[in-house]
Amino acid sequence: MSGASRARLVPRSLFARNILLLVALVAVSQVCAIAVLLHFIQTPRIERAAATFASYIVTLDTLLQTTPPEAAQSVAAHLDLRADLPAGARETAPGTRLRFYQTYQRRTFVESLREHLPAGLLVRWQGGDTADDGQQRLWIRAHLSGEPRWLALPVPEAAHDDGLVTALLLSLGLGALAFATAYVIQRHLNRPLAHLADAARLVSAGGEPGVLPTDGPTEIAQVSDAFNRMTAALKEAEATRALMLAGISHDIRTPMTKLRLAMAISAVPSTDAGFAASAEGYLDTIDTILQQFMDYAGSGAKETPVVGDLNALIANLAADFAGLGHEFALDLGAIEPFAFRPISMMRMLMNLMQNAVLYGVVGLEVRTWTDARANTVCVVIADRGKGLGAQDPEALKQPFKRGGGEGQPKGTGLGLAIVERIARLHGGTLELRAREGGGAQACIVLPLSGDAAN
Repeated sequence: MSGASRARLVPRSLFARNILLLVALVAVSQVCAIAVLLHFIQTPRIERAAATFASYIVTLDTLLQTTPPEAAQSVAAHLDLRADLPAGARETAPGTRLRFYQTYQRRTFVESLREHLPAGLLVRWQGGDTADDGQQRLWIRAHLSGEPRWLALPVPEAAHDDGLVTALLLSLGLGALAFATAYVIQRHLNRPLAHLADAARLVSAGGEPGVLPTDGPTEIAQVSDAFNRMTAALKEAEATRALMLAGISHDIRTPMTKLRLAMAISAVPSTDAGFAASAEGYLDTIDTILQQFMDYAGSGAKETPVVGDLNALIANLAADFAGLGHEFALDLGAIEPFAFRPISMMRMLMNLMQNAVLYGVVGLEVRTWTDARANTVCVVIADRGKGLGAQDPEALKQPFKRGGGEGQPKGTGLGLAIVERIARLHGGTLELRAREGGGAQACIVLPLSGDAAN
């Protein structure tokens, strides 16, 4: 079996692997216990019983051989000695897989009996299904006054089962009980790991998982304690970053405001209107770039999700763009209200619509629909511009990667990175692809379940 085949057969989860290991250990222990019991306890017992039985048969055969010929007929009638062997008698005892131990006992006894008997004393087994009275028998070829005769020795029902089958069933029951107990214990041990996995997913989505309990097993408690320390450090780093960004924004925008005020009260606007307009444009660009950096740094995870109407939000944004002279064709499907972060969602949609205006110019369109099978909502913002060309869509979503060539609008390259971060914050995805018939389109897929937004 190849390594790939073994990898497919072995479960991936630690819980399933531990359960499989427990099942294997219980099964191996049961098989080993049965093998030891049969080999070291039962087999010697059966062989000793066969040796004792063989000595009785030899003694009986000796007595029969010394029987006077005139008394042979009476003895044969009394002991049911037969000249011919019954048709149902065979050399080995029959057996079935369901009653393996009984089969093992019979065959071991018959084989051991043959080993202890002289060569002239043959042994045959007759099952109850071939006997007239349903009794199982051992047929021994003895010698009555020197003439061979078959002697029937009934096998008592008590000898068929000495209680070992009951012991085996009890052992299997105890093994099942051990497996069930181990299953419950393993579930209990895996519960902190499941909580840890849920907390890690929440952290990756930008949430705050809270403090994990550390009262479980030592190893898991150490992992939970390390995770708590990590989340505390991340929270402190996030607070430091927010404070630093707020300070940078304040320290940069304060002199910018003073510069605007100085330009407004100076004589520059009246003497050189072109320079004043250019300076105002540069200040606006700096302010826009600074705001984009703030938007990218602010994950939006602390914003509380609320149930809202996504189509209404899109319609309001389209109306705002229409007031600026950019008409978006709307094809809004039925979407039931679901939980999302309204400010982050508005920022994401606004960035994509603004990209469509800047890079597409014409053929602006927004489409929405619900995928009932996947329980998701899809939003497509498209245009009829130059499209993606040879650019890698995944690379465009990286920070500071800008699309377009000569003549295209300049920016910081953070717009799509902000969009993807917000989409992931909601448990969704962003995909950029070429639009059929020319242009480009951005497709956002968001889950309708409220868990992704929490």
